[in-house]
Amino acid sequence: MTKTIRRWIIGIILALVVILGGIGVWRQQRAQQYRQAMTPTFFFHGGGSSYHAEEHMVNAAKRAGVTTTVIRAMVDRQGHVRLVGQIPRSARNPIVEVNYANNAELDYVKHGQWATNVVRAVAQRYPFKTMNMVGHSLGNISLIYYSLQNDQNVKMPKLVKQVDIAGHFAGLNFSRVPAAIRQPAGLKLAPNGKPNRMNATYRQMTQLRHTLPTNQLRVLNLYGNIGGHTDGTVPNVSSLALKYLVADREKSYTEKQFTGQLARHSKLHSNPQVDRTMIQFLWGK
Repeated sequence: MTKTIRRWIIGIILALVVILGGIGVWRQQRAQQYRQAMTPTFFFHGGGSSYHAEEHMVNAAKRAGVTTTVIRAMVDRQGHVRLVGQIPRSARNPIVEVNYANNAELDYVKHGQWATNVVRAVAQRYPFKTMNMVGHSLGNISLIYYSLQNDQNVKMPKLVKQVDIAGHFAGLNFSRVPAAIRQPAGLKLAPNGKPNRMNATYRQMTQLRHTLPTNQLRVLNLYGNIGGHTDGTVPNVSSLALKYLVADREKSYTEKQFTGQLARHSKLHSNPQVDRTMIQFLWGK
């Protein structure tokens, strides 16, 4: 090997060391913008979907420097959970992508049971005391019914932050859905978010007004308006009915509307504006 080639190789190696070192410093600086904790965040997808619908948001969090740790919780049709991946002891802000094999279940109680199974499975392997949850569309039902089933259970981790995206809390106005989850005709909301009419599942949800731990949970409610006060699938009035469920017991409640083409129901989970809002709420200092 000639001296010229040797010097050329050494130069390349030194350049790579400098570049990699710079990337490391850059990543560290980005990570310092966010809270560093072992608090996991669980993502729940919508109806007819899978964990792939969560990947855009999760990848945005990774690119922002929030975390480098992502695992999946695969939930079979019986509600049994299989974890894919590992959470190192040194992990910060780990993310759990939840995947339901039965992605069209309309029994809301089951959604709460499955979400409970997921949290237990992760907590048994990686003990933690607090957690966050993010839901899109039908995934929001997992969040609500998890709280209904566990708010008084001191053995379960505390839910401290919740992001609801395109939720249909007051019901869906599809013609073929069961009456228990159908949006009542002429639905209107009072200033405190209380619907003038309630279907059976919303009445169940109102139990949160008595069981939600006081001053513990911060809630961010994100919804799209493409015109006509709808995201194209869920009327805004149904999404905004979340306010009444948590009013007077939550630590904070914030609503944010998005407009434009990416405000459509199926696009909100891949909307960069939604990503930024969610990331700042969950992990910003």
